[in-house]
Amino acid sequence: MKSIDAGLAAHLASGATTLAWCWRITRADGQVFGFTDHDRPLQFDGTSFESEAGLIPSELRHGSDMAVDAQDAEGVLSSERITETDIADGRWDNAGVEVFRVNWRDTSQRVLLRRGSIGDIRRGRVSFVAEVRSMAHVLNQQVGRVFQNSCDAALGDARCKVDLEAAAFKGSGAITELFRDRAFVVSGLSAFDAGLFSRGTITWISGANTGRRAEISRHEVSNDIVRIILLEAPVRPAATGDAFTIRAGCDKRRETCHDRFANIANYRGFPDIPGQDAVTRYATKDGGHRGRVL
Repeated sequence: MKSIDAGLAAHLASGATTLAWCWRITRADGQVFGFTDHDRPLQFDGTSFESEAGLIPSELRHGSDMAVDAQDAEGVLSSERITETDIADGRWDNAGVEVFRVNWRDTSQRVLLRRGSIGDIRRGRVSFVAEVRSMAHVLNQQVGRVFQNSCDAALGDARCKVDLEAAAFKGSGAITELFRDRAFVVSGLSAFDAGLFSRGTITWISGANTGRRAEISRHEVSNDIVRIILLEAPVRPAATGDAFTIRAGCDKRRETCHDRFANIANYRGFPDIPGQDAVTRYATKDGGHRGRVL
């Protein structure tokens, strides 16, 4: 049940209301944005809510079960703070959202109707529709470990313990030649073996993508020419001269953990548990029942 202060309750009971929707959005990078469907800016709790930002809310849906309630916010890319590039770049993904109903004549009269996060975003050239999910969506997320052949730790995290800041696993360089929209020839990495940075990450330190991180698909070396192929093309096109920092990747195999990182003591996979071949195993007359793969 929502708690409504006496001032707002009296305003609602008056029969003639001056209400507006306000959204406060906190992105993963810590930036806070405020938007309102009122025709003038509103301000409270230290946040300025931009007017006419092009956000049109759907109805709020609440259920008594554990299903995820959602509200859509449809809008036009009219605000200078909501850009097509930032949406495509994922900067608004999973941002925290607070939805308020506010008396725009007296913003102290307001009620917080929902907390949630931004889910799916469908966008076009001039408009977008953002799904605002309730907090119940967190209950759908998988937690705990998974018993699987390969390692389930992220390279360099507290469970893996590999130091990705070590000189053996970290490098820096710059683009010298564009090969495709997500592939390019680079300088500065000639001291590293091919494949070290496959499945790793690249962080841009100059150019249009400064501050953004991307995943690497392949790290190739041929005739002293080093090529990096990203998993996805950058939203902002890369250019010759763009500098970056790059860190090693891991294919999650036991052999890689032992041979490349000398970290087998922290391997988080289960390569010796029976696999799917155990389900289809059958009896034979000539023996061979030693647990090996058929």
